[in-house]
Amino acid sequence: MDALVRSNEGVPALADLVRLLRDQGSCDERMLDRARRVAEETGKRIDHVLIQLGLLTERGLADAYASLLGTAIAPPSRYPAAPLFADRLATRFLRASRCLPVAVEHGRLVVACTDPLDPFIPAAIAAATGLPVTLEVALPIEIEAALERLYGDAPAATEAAADASDDDAPLAEDAERLRDLASEAPVIRLVNQLVARAVETQASDIHIEPFEDRLRVRFRYDGILQEAGSPPAGLAPAITSRLKIMAKLDIAERRLPQDGRIRLAVRGQEVDFRVSTIPSLHGETVVLRVLDRTAVSFDYAKLGLDAPVIARLRAALDLPNGIVLVTGPTGSGKTTTLYSGLRALNSESRKVVTVEDPIEYQLAGINQIQVKPQIGLTFAALLRSILRQDPDVIMVGEIRDLETAQIAAQAALTGHLVLSTLHTNSAAATITRLRDMGLEDYLITAVLRGVLAQRLVRRLCLACRREAPAPPELVARLDLVRRAGPHRPRLWHAVGCPQCRGTGYRGRLAIAEYLQPDAQIERLVFARADQADIERAAVAAGMVTMRDAGIDAALAGATTIEEVMRNLSAEADSTIGSGANG
Repeated sequence: MDALVRSNEGVPALADLVRLLRDQGSCDERMLDRARRVAEETGKRIDHVLIQLGLLTERGLADAYASLLGTAIAPPSRYPAAPLFADRLATRFLRASRCLPVAVEHGRLVVACTDPLDPFIPAAIAAATGLPVTLEVALPIEIEAALERLYGDAPAATEAAADASDDDAPLAEDAERLRDLASEAPVIRLVNQLVARAVETQASDIHIEPFEDRLRVRFRYDGILQEAGSPPAGLAPAITSRLKIMAKLDIAERRLPQDGRIRLAVRGQEVDFRVSTIPSLHGETVVLRVLDRTAVSFDYAKLGLDAPVIARLRAALDLPNGIVLVTGPTGSGKTTTLYSGLRALNSESRKVVTVEDPIEYQLAGINQIQVKPQIGLTFAALLRSILRQDPDVIMVGEIRDLETAQIAAQAALTGHLVLSTLHTNSAAATITRLRDMGLEDYLITAVLRGVLAQRLVRRLCLACRREAPAPPELVARLDLVRRAGPHRPRLWHAVGCPQCRGTGYRGRLAIAEYLQPDAQIERLVFARADQADIERAAVAAGMVTMRDAGIDAALAGATTIEEVMRNLSAEADSTIGSGANG
């Protein structure tokens, strides 16, 4: 391997790498030709250009390096607990080279490196330490995390923080100074690292919150926030301004909330971020929603929906007209479920139009429109105009008021299929919610084709979950025998391992109930029955409630009973939690 890297400044190794990428199917000839042209124009190496153009992911490149050199990709457990040769290897060099000594084995120094084809790195480390060097391939996100853990914040970032804190009052007044500070390399690098780390670890949100004495950064994983670090507090204005510049927001406006969008190539893949800023006591709170298409699956089965629910939902979406609603609280995956339905409906023979606030994911072949209430572009106004464009399928992001509900009902009556969402706690509650809005009973029964109510619960990590018999008191309380059938009820519990960041959970799945209106439910609607009576009729007709669907998922080992109760109960029963752990 050393001879391969050293030969002719690494050029033969690069040629071999390009052939390997082509043979493996990671890059086709058209992509490689494009990268060659850019490499010739910029003087950069072709492997670096492939990453910058988003034609190859960093993990894909690391796998190619490992295959080419016949070495391993260093796992996170490979990195040392304390710095090696800290007195001989400068932190600045290790950060710039993105390499790290991990062990001394058989008289050789093993170095994890993101660029094993750079001959200068092993030569410089060997000269500084007096030991021959063996290279292992490192993933950039993992080696950056290890460098951060072992060496702390970069000196340049600390200097920038000191500069920022020297004159806080002028900073608050001087937008140009903020712009200059946000353009400094340490701030840009810090923001890029935060964003890359969130994408690589599959966080759904980044929360940046300034306080009097610190700047807190948290990532949301599977619906739960986790601390992700505390950059220097003095960098808060610069970080916020940097994100505002990237999202094309007004950095001088710090008194009002602002919303924007960022599109970046992160780790070799295109990722969108929805940005929201809100003024708080000690500065602006910034939240970035990570909209990574590669981490989202628009597939019912992968979302976790049961086969009978999928079959009923598909049958409703195959109808030529009517309204199909997806309900649940904020963050319950309603939009993802609707997008899955839209993808199935999208074809040359149908015109599909959506009205959204905001547009989360761009869907090829579908006309998507962003609501802008500040200029009068509301759901109702857009829906009224869209009907003149002769669509076949219309998705309304949310029915928020009577006007939107009435126009959606009229659209359904005139031969359109309308998909939308509502904020209700159950499928049966949707009917009473529409009635409370003021929609007439005859319209509800005439146009409503189905209601899917759902929640998202965390999936158990398959690598570390633990099975145990269900406690008798829990079996009796939740009637687990009825759901488990002839087998003795057994539940699974979260343990925690490196694969799930020690949480015991990895990913989320949907638990849902599907209400399909029938003659009995229509009679109850006209009788103005409450949601409890409607739900009983739906269950009698074959609906499986979300509670039972969640218990089935817990018995199958997909999640825990605690997760189900946490998501379905306003007040969690502490005895259930303690019993399940026993």
